[in-house]
Amino acid sequence: MGLDDKIKNAAQDIAGKAKETVGKVTDNERLEAEGKADQAKADVKKASENVKDALN
Repeated sequence: MGLDDKIKNAAQDIAGKAKETVGKVTDNERLEAEGKADQAKADVKKASENVKDALN
């Protein structure tokens, strides 16, 4: 994976954390769930990157 992909995944994770926090503060369960989903997607991508990096 390239550096660009790692940066995009980190940004997605940070955005997800922000969404989750805003959802908690505003008592918006939908936004909180979206934030958690974004973080989960970023985690899956990171795990995939780690596997690819380990094989190289």
